[in-house]
Amino acid sequence: MNTIHTVFHPHCLLAESPLWDPATETLFFVDIKGRQLHAWSPHHEPQSWPLDDQTGAIALRHSGGLIGAQKKRFISIQLSPFEVKTVGTLPDEPEGNRFNDGKCDALGRFWAATMDDACRLPTGAIWSINPLQQIKQHDEGYIVGNGFGWNRDNTRFYFTDSENRTIYTWDFDLTTGAIENRRIFATIAEDAGYPDGLCVDAEDFVWSAHWDGGRITRYRPDGEIDRVIPLPVPRPTSLAFGGEGLTTLFITTASVELSSQQLIEAPLSGAILALACDTPGLPSHPFRG
Repeated sequence: MNTIHTVFHPHCLLAESPLWDPATETLFFVDIKGRQLHAWSPHHEPQSWPLDDQTGAIALRHSGGLIGAQKKRFISIQLSPFEVKTVGTLPDEPEGNRFNDGKCDALGRFWAATMDDACRLPTGAIWSINPLQQIKQHDEGYIVGNGFGWNRDNTRFYFTDSENRTIYTWDFDLTTGAIENRRIFATIAEDAGYPDGLCVDAEDFVWSAHWDGGRITRYRPDGEIDRVIPLPVPRPTSLAFGGEGLTTLFITTASVELSSQQLIEAPLSGAILALACDTPGLPSHPFRG
């Protein structure tokens, strides 16, 4: 259960937002600092495309291609031929902010968080864009917003406040997209790093990556730790289920700002890792716009 293996090593600076496309059996992910979109599949050679700005998150689009959260705008990404277009722009976003993590809910809204790129100021917020391309701010006051997820019946919403080492949960109304009654789901000890990206499995357990913690944690639905799995890298960034039956947990990692000695000790930093799981994950949802 706990055997980690490497599926692809593109030497990313900051790999993020792993996304499994079941139709093509392809794992998409971005390198935020490397400004690249990558695609890996067991059936064909890896592909990559240049992005003209930092892109924090991607999701499938029901109409084809991807939607993304880039710098301070939502974008559509057509892969063949490759083309990027603006879908919507954030109003009055602070100068030092950029988009970070994001995901789609079951009705096809794309959610994404902004963050202070210097990781100092609580200027980040939770945003969404709906299929009609209407943009809404849901909450604010975060330094590094991260780690989106929903439970199986779409009544709970998860979100990670990385700098404060906290994963929160809200009551979620799928019909309206409203989030209410924020409370703490889990807090992370200082010696365990910072909570980064997350995903939810079919038993409603929450998986979280620990930046500077060199591990991933599976939490029970009540927030108690179910298991901790050490990794051969210090900076895992996010997770997504994919593969046959959604039983492979893909893990993105980072090499950014690691010393040469750290890179010698952890040469898989910036690679895509994988873990075979007994419990499958929940499928990702496409953007309906």
